Amino acid sequence: MSEERSLNFIEEIVEEDIRNGKNGGRVHTRFPPEPNGYLHIGHAKSICLNFGLALKYNGKTNLRFDDTNPETEETEYVESIKEDVKWLGFNWDNELYASNYFDQLYEFATNLIKKGLAYVDDSSPDEIAAQKGTPTEPGTPSPYRERSIEENLSLFAEMREGKYPDGAKVLRAKIDLASPNMHMRDPIMYRIRHAKHHRTGNKWCIYPMYDFAHGQSDSIEGITHSICTLEFIPHRALYDWFIDQLEIFPSRQYEFARLNMTYTVMSKRKLLQLVNEGFVTGWDDPRMPTISGLRRRGFTPASIRDFCDRIGVAKRENIIDVSLLEFCVREDLNKTAWRRMAVLDPIKLVITNYEGEGELLHGENNPEVEGGEGSRDIPFSKELWIEREDFMENPPKKFFRLGPGLMVRLKHAYIVKCEDFVKDEQGNIIEVRCTYIPESKSGQDTSGINVKGTIHWVSVPHAATAEVRVYDRLFRSEDPAGEDRDFKELINPESLQIIPKVFMEPDLATAQPGRGYQFIRKGYFTLDKDSTTENLVFNRTVTLKDTWAKEVKKG
Repeated sequence: MSEERSLNFIEEIVEEDIRNGKNGGRVHTRFPPEPNGYLHIGHAKSICLNFGLALKYNGKTNLRFDDTNPETEETEYVESIKEDVKWLGFNWDNELYASNYFDQLYEFATNLIKKGLAYVDDSSPDEIAAQKGTPTEPGTPSPYRERSIEENLSLFAEMREGKYPDGAKVLRAKIDLASPNMHMRDPIMYRIRHAKHHRTGNKWCIYPMYDFAHGQSDSIEGITHSICTLEFIPHRALYDWFIDQLEIFPSRQYEFARLNMTYTVMSKRKLLQLVNEGFVTGWDDPRMPTISGLRRRGFTPASIRDFCDRIGVAKRENIIDVSLLEFCVREDLNKTAWRRMAVLDPIKLVITNYEGEGELLHGENNPEVEGGEGSRDIPFSKELWIEREDFMENPPKKFFRLGPGLMVRLKHAYIVKCEDFVKDEQGNIIEVRCTYIPESKSGQDTSGINVKGTIHWVSVPHAATAEVRVYDRLFRSEDPAGEDRDFKELINPESLQIIPKVFMEPDLATAQPGRGYQFIRKGYFTLDKDSTTENLVFNRTVTLKDTWAKEVKKG
């Protein structure tokens, strides 16, 4: 967005810190995804915020993978996350992993045991949950809470050596069982997991919990502004407690409202269900809110950055209308997408008085840009494909397309007049017969005839063909995660329509992956990764206008 905007509350904090010389005026942020799934549009907001702050204040951003759950994490997810961050237009200063710090974190835990601030607990998960009490009642101490420092050090070392099975013991911090903050009631720091880690293999069989790994990793890296979403507010006291007790670099946590969007689910668990249960074709299905899905659908990095800028950074949760995201991509594609003609539901138009083999006409690639970004040749001939909806046997008064006796301009070409039409045995119109006005050629029109309608077309003998996938919103409900029934029951059965054979300008046979194309009057499209030289596949990114707004008004 070009207009000036006021500072968000995190920028105000950063500028205050810089003015006060805090951390020597440094700004160092991090983006810390867990590699247990693909990133979605909510992560894009966090990426833009963290990297954007560093860019604005001449700072640095680390990409740090929170890889402390070996059962759910895969190298595939690591690579997809790196690809998504780069695609959005950002570069990290350091690529780091929580697993880089496993030795250091173990030493931190040992230091807390030596201070009498951590103990090994043999209680079961249910017993520990009961010991924590309730928000209105204090917790009760574990029978193992007063183990000696020596015994705790010995047991913790044995946990690391693999002496005990999963779930047999945990390491807990010794804080305050009466704290009003449940996270402070002797939280678990380490648990036993005999699972192969995607980076460290079988070196470790104990793994730190998020609350112990995260703040300490921030501190090790010298992160000045650790930015999390609002659900981590109750975790902040524990974040600070660990740092204070360990007497390490005082990273500080700040929270902002995560992105919630209509007609969408953002939970990785729910997205994984959609993938595993076959409701979508994969993490990069163009109906998914994942960055890879949006990229495959034809969204641009600029449109997503613009969207994140427009929604801003707030302290209160709200739900953003998905129409805003669609608006942003329309705005960007209108400026960048090349114009082409494609006929999705064809009937044949025959120009009965057109002589010769045909001719080459010309059209700008993008009339929104000065100079048009060059032009392309458009073959024209006696036989054309037009959209079925552009002809009516009995048109109403204000129908400005083709019908008996009606005239229309063919885009980049001539004015034609409908003289007749042909039906098949079932009564379906299969051919429209027209005459053309030779003097009405676009850019050279001397006919003096004015028509109100212009339609697109494709030359029959020159047409390329492709499969077109028309995508719509994946859910029928505005808030699928918030309804009382299973969110999968709310899937829109019309979220994907496949048109097996679409006729298009021959130029599209060499369409470039990653480029946006406006199919004139039909929407914005992009080449899909399933395309081959023999079988082109295009995905619809978005309609030309917000058709859902009309549906809501009808309702």
